[in-house]
Amino acid sequence: MIETTEFADIPTTTLADLLGRDRVMDIGIRPLWGPVPRVAGPAFTVRCPTGDNLMLHAAIHRAPAGSVIVVESGDLDHALAGGNVCAVAQRRGIAGFVLDGLIRDLAEVREARFPVFARGVIPIPGAKNAVAPLGGAVRCGGVRVEAGDVVVADEEGAVAVPAARRADVLAAARAKLAKEAAETLDDWEAEHRARIDEILAQGGFEG
Repeated sequence: MIETTEFADIPTTTLADLLGRDRVMDIGIRPLWGPVPRVAGPAFTVRCPTGDNLMLHAAIHRAPAGSVIVVESGDLDHALAGGNVCAVAQRRGIAGFVLDGLIRDLAEVREARFPVFARGVIPIPGAKNAVAPLGGAVRCGGVRVEAGDVVVADEEGAVAVPAARRADVLAAARAKLAKEAAETLDDWEAEHRARIDEILAQGGFEG
């Protein structure tokens, strides 16, 4: 099983602070039910053309346990997956779906508590005709995601950590969280006010 626990307690807000806007998926990629658990794991990447979901259906049988299946699609007219696909993925140990597209059977997915981050829900299924390779680079929510990048998603959004920066980002995130945990609100307020006042003074603000 692929290791997924190392980023499991790292909020997306912390990762966004460290990585910047270009690693954060757009606001359309959101949890479809709540309260949703945080999902963290290596990306298993899939590309589905408009109107076709074959390769996502193939991926649930091929992705290693612990993976986050990430799909490039952008199709807002057809569902990429439904309740049975999500149930099989869950049974096989897939951590969750992050989809640039739609699903259906939301009630079943919610009842099973399988984490899905996507653009929404539609009852129309896609076709199953377009065969394509798995594991290539994809774009999801405007972010380029490579197979093996660490994808972390929670109620704040979804972030892709480049695989090559995994260790450095994890260490920086843990250091940032430790510093924040040791800081009282009084400490934060004093530092924050001093910083804001300095910026205002540099801009000629009086008051």
